[in-house]
Amino acid sequence: MKLVTITFFSFLMLLGSGSLMAQEFQGRAIYMSKTSMDMSNFGGDQMSEQQKKMFAERMKNMLEKTYVLSFNRTESIYKEEEKLAAPGGGGGGRMGGIMGSFTAGPQYKNVKDQQLIQDQEFFGKQFLIKDSIPQLEWKMENESKQIGQYLSFKATAVKKGNDLDVTNMSRRNRTDESRKDSTKTNSADALEVPKEIIVTAWYTPQIPVNQGPGEYWGLPGLILEVNAGRTTILCTKIEINPTDKLEIKAPSKGKEVTKTEYEAIVKEKTEEMREMNGGRGRGRN
Repeated sequence: MKLVTITFFSFLMLLGSGSLMAQEFQGRAIYMSKTSMDMSNFGGDQMSEQQKKMFAERMKNMLEKTYVLSFNRTESIYKEEEKLAAPGGGGGGRMGGIMGSFTAGPQYKNVKDQQLIQDQEFFGKQFLIKDSIPQLEWKMENESKQIGQYLSFKATAVKKGNDLDVTNMSRRNRTDESRKDSTKTNSADALEVPKEIIVTAWYTPQIPVNQGPGEYWGLPGLILEVNAGRTTILCTKIEINPTDKLEIKAPSKGKEVTKTEYEAIVKEKTEEMREMNGGRGRGRN
């Protein structure tokens, strides 16, 4: 589909959504988030294929989540839908414990004030991360597709990798020497995050708000699907002006920090844990 055609369709969608633009409105979108992990190299030679399979099953509940995005014209609140843990599900071992220590609460975005507020728990301590909304340079692509009843258009961007992004970590290619002597590489040194991550988003001008799931926003319509690294986020249900009035309120509890300050705290704690584990031995697995 040519760019001119996409632009024309976008114009028609904006006209068709004139009734929404002419009034204050609210909406609720349900998203399914799924993250895949490459288990082939996880655990190295110290885990059997059966152990890796069992580990992957235990991790499934942590990597497949449901989120609710409540939004109006300028604000949104994005939070995980609570669900009961499966009996005997456990956590997924050591990695499950680490991921569970980064419990994310509601995330508030105000696109008018360019403000992001994240309720974040880290090792039992509550933080309130206040910062500006991440900016992505979106490139409009010449593709469209139908997502449910909404005609959606493609946009791509590149974001920097984050050393604290556990979901996109992968094992470094080790040299022959380090393979022979595994004591030369501990678990932290063996993992790396890509320097850049390609983000593909699909948005619909039929819902004329520049909101989206998580950190994603800034397109001329609600973002319905995101693919970034190993994570896919897909909208499965949308309600416009639901009968129950939505509460879009920024979280307010916790120690107030910037994103940079929070990342420094996490890195310091991670280094502390590594030293407690001796850097090797138990820490290597």
